[in-house]
Amino acid sequence: MKQFKNGLLVCFLFVTISSFSQQKKWTLEACISHALENNISIKQSALDTELAQENITNAKGNFLPSVNGSTSGNFNFGSFIGQDGSRISRNSFGNSLSINAGVTLFNGFRNTNLYKQAELGLESSRVQLQKLKDDISLFVVNSYLNALLSKENYKIAEEQVKVSEEQIENIKELVDAGVRPRSDLYNVQAELASNNERLITAQNGIDLALLNLSQLLQVTYKGFDIEDVNIDLSSVELLYNDSELIFKKAVGNRPEIRVAEIRIENSEMDIEIAKSAFYPTVSLGAGLGTSYQHTLGEKDRRTIVDPNTGAVSSIPNGYGKQFNDNLGYNIGLSISVPIFNGNKNKVNVNRAVINNERVTYDLEQAKQDLFSTIENAYLDAKAALNQYQASEVSLTAQQEAFRTAKESYNNGVMTSFEFQQVQNRLINAQSSLANAKFNFVFKTKLLEFYNGIPITLD
Repeated sequence: MKQFKNGLLVCFLFVTISSFSQQKKWTLEACISHALENNISIKQSALDTELAQENITNAKGNFLPSVNGSTSGNFNFGSFIGQDGSRISRNSFGNSLSINAGVTLFNGFRNTNLYKQAELGLESSRVQLQKLKDDISLFVVNSYLNALLSKENYKIAEEQVKVSEEQIENIKELVDAGVRPRSDLYNVQAELASNNERLITAQNGIDLALLNLSQLLQVTYKGFDIEDVNIDLSSVELLYNDSELIFKKAVGNRPEIRVAEIRIENSEMDIEIAKSAFYPTVSLGAGLGTSYQHTLGEKDRRTIVDPNTGAVSSIPNGYGKQFNDNLGYNIGLSISVPIFNGNKNKVNVNRAVINNERVTYDLEQAKQDLFSTIENAYLDAKAALNQYQASEVSLTAQQEAFRTAKESYNNGVMTSFEFQQVQNRLINAQSSLANAKFNFVFKTKLLEFYNGIPITLD
């Protein structure tokens, strides 16, 4: 019995935890944070940054000496003619070892400029990663606001269903009392069916908006929902009066501008690297080597002659002895001076100069594009504000018209068809205001984004 109770407790906790995870409502900040941490494109861009860091390590290696060791072994078979004219047959084995080191002392500052280029590459990768994060953040904000708009449209549709249901109750009493014809009841019931259809469409809009957002976040759609946000625009106004002020701040902060600047700096390094081919290359090298020789079938011994007595004797001359006696060292300095190579160096410099001019225009184009984007965003925000204010006035008028029409309809002065026309205009005004509100919010957040202000819905 105790085990059964424990099992029920575990099941209850599991269901509770699962229900809690499904009922979690995502805030905008949580959505942005999750997207930045889990987006595959961002992860790939982060790996590009790691690769750029490895390029720096590789560029540093150009300043270090290269050290190489080698060994070889060989067998020699055959015969040869000796000094006395007799044929001598001898088979031997040889082995050699060597270690060589070399370092470039000067090559026209090529290695220095390659290192600077690698550093620029790392900065460029980081800036491009930030640009990607900014783009993903804007996508999330737009999708989040679309989901909020869909929920707002659902509330509007739900409210109209309730109004139609109230009308049916009222018209039934009037029809039963003989004040209204039964056709009016049918008209109101038809309007209720139409409003229910709008409600279903609005729910489908919510489902689609949440699906798009969940896919952008790369999370399961099952149980996914966002936090309801009350966006207060009671004192709505455009916070910025001049797009040029936003541009002046953005041009110093936006990653797309910095990327274009880095390309110019990188092209300048290309020019210096191309010019380095005109300079001599100075290299320092050193090494040591030794060898061992053995005649097959004979002992490793060496004959020596005493310089004082002329006595001849032999001493052991094995592997270690030969390696020690044959050990030699070398050191050298080499200078390579370029004289002529078919104008290739000159062509490379000219290409680098032309490319530098080209990427300079890219920077100007990037600034123009940024200015156009900010200017369009500013005008869009201004137009969205005007649209919102106009929609707000229109909704107020339609709400008053609906209130008056409802009284007239209940008193039998207005037909059901006329009343439905007024009701439809109210629905359109409510939808227009909702669309204008969220459009203005997004355009405003876009301006704040270019002004360096973090995106929130506070």
